[in-house]
Amino acid sequence: MHQSYRLLLLLILCSCKNPAATTAPDALKPAVVTDSTDFDTDDPAIWINPADASKSLVIGTDKETGGGLFVFDLNGKIVNKFTGMKRPNNVDIAYGFSYNGQLIDIAVATERETNKIRVFSLPELKPVDNGGLDVFTDTPERSPMGIALYTRPSDHAIFAIVGRKTGPADGYLYQYRLTDSAGQLNAMLVRKFGKYSGKKEIESIAVDNEPGYVYYSDEQYGVHKYYADPDKKDNTELALFGQSDFKEDIEGISIYKSTDSTGYLLISNQQANTFVVYKREGTNGRVHEHHKIAEIPLSTIESDGSDVTSINLGERFPKGLFVAMSNGKVFHYYDWSDIARKGGLQ
Repeated sequence: MHQSYRLLLLLILCSCKNPAATTAPDALKPAVVTDSTDFDTDDPAIWINPADASKSLVIGTDKETGGGLFVFDLNGKIVNKFTGMKRPNNVDIAYGFSYNGQLIDIAVATERETNKIRVFSLPELKPVDNGGLDVFTDTPERSPMGIALYTRPSDHAIFAIVGRKTGPADGYLYQYRLTDSAGQLNAMLVRKFGKYSGKKEIESIAVDNEPGYVYYSDEQYGVHKYYADPDKKDNTELALFGQSDFKEDIEGISIYKSTDSTGYLLISNQQANTFVVYKREGTNGRVHEHHKIAEIPLSTIESDGSDVTSINLGERFPKGLFVAMSNGKVFHYYDWSDIARKGGLQ
């Protein structure tokens, strides 16, 4: 082989996400593999259609300059998209946001190269943010990556909790209250919180609305847990777990809600191509004590982001849907019944 050609091939292989990665022989097969995006999928969020849950949608990021948000139906077909963004990263969904005199559902995504969060109405995927809302404006450590939306049960206030590529050892996450004034959105900083190991980065963030907790993956270190409501004025770390449960990177966090207070946390063991499972309600009545109860091998390759719902989405997903990113510019859909059976979950 000519030396220059060999060098070019090596550079191509090194630029990819571990092209030799494989799944376990007993890995669970997806019910659906979506259409491919243009560049590199990263993070999905499930929008539940209030009129007909079987017509719910999955919104996923395509993480590259020029990428954007793609909308998939439950058959995995692309039905809408918004592209031309400056490296979108993660996305989350909230319901009943007060905008211009009406209540709308929204998808909010981070846009790394502009240091903004972007807000879109659902299901139309129409931008309603006048080009985006600036975040991390008081620090040079910006480049927003992870995002989760918290809806406070008492007053339905909606907050965006945003992570970034790097930051300080404490106060790594910024929390913004999203508001609207006659169609003009605002993100008001209300809180800085969250410890950071400094080992790699923090990307995946998830909020459990009913009990009011936020979880985030400190890659190669552990999973942190805090209160989600800034009005508590309590930035005490409630739990740090999973420190010996992962092969390398700790990634996507999803919360399956069996009831308002019970269920499961599913967290991506990225390089092992599995998802580690913890009880949502903690252990033996201790709500902040989370121990691994299962590890489920899936067919996803190096999964970054995921989402799950327990809502009956029709004949194909009667117990709910688990969606996870996989290499190959796709997302995988899994019937929750298959996930539960594979993991020995109830």
